[in-house]
Amino acid sequence: MRIAICDDDSQELNRISSFIDTYRLERITPLTYNTFQSATELVSKVSGGNYSILLLDILMPGINGMQAAQEIRTFDAGVKIVFLTSSPEFAVESYQVKAYDYILKPVSKEKLFSMLDAVIAEEQVPMEGLSVKTHSGMARILFSKLAFVEIKNKKLYFHMADGSVQEVTSSLSTFEEELLARTEFIKVHRSYIVNLWQVGELRLKEFITNAGKIVPISRLLYGKVREAYMKHLFMEKGVE
Repeated sequence: MRIAICDDDSQELNRISSFIDTYRLERITPLTYNTFQSATELVSKVSGGNYSILLLDILMPGINGMQAAQEIRTFDAGVKIVFLTSSPEFAVESYQVKAYDYILKPVSKEKLFSMLDAVIAEEQVPMEGLSVKTHSGMARILFSKLAFVEIKNKKLYFHMADGSVQEVTSSLSTFEEELLARTEFIKVHRSYIVNLWQVGELRLKEFITNAGKIVPISRLLYGKVREAYMKHLFMEKGVE
């Protein structure tokens, strides 16, 4: 696991680095990390998938941590962003960029260790998904990588987070029960089921996915869909 730590306070940067070194030794876990003292430098070094966690101070000169997170989310939807700040006033904003956690400074060893334990436990869970029969053979559709499912002209299309599409000759009802049993999936239209983790924006009549795809929302379902999306944004981590 690779971690990026960004804080303009060199003393705090050294403290957090020391905690991670201790964690690596105590947990016997292969962690590596890089440190940055400006958000601009961090953004220039992050590319999709090269870091698992970003420990990001919010209040920094120039580009602040929130602005950096918004930029990073345009090209990396999967990295776990953990904000570090001395003030809780940015809590709601942090969930708009799907922050994984929000740690008040000074960062304590216990809080940092707890967060790292949770991330590692999640990554060790077997990757869950669906097995589907495509025209070329069998394919594994991971729930975490599935953006939305679309039924059109008696064909089922699994739209993936990376923009690829798996075509299956089947009905939506074949997979609907299994998908909707998971809290991250919601039916937004008679022809679409969406993974809320893959939604970048809610508009009046549609969702925009992180990959820029448009998914229409039924007028009759809009109220329910909006409520579920807002709950997903602000309640998942206990934000009231």
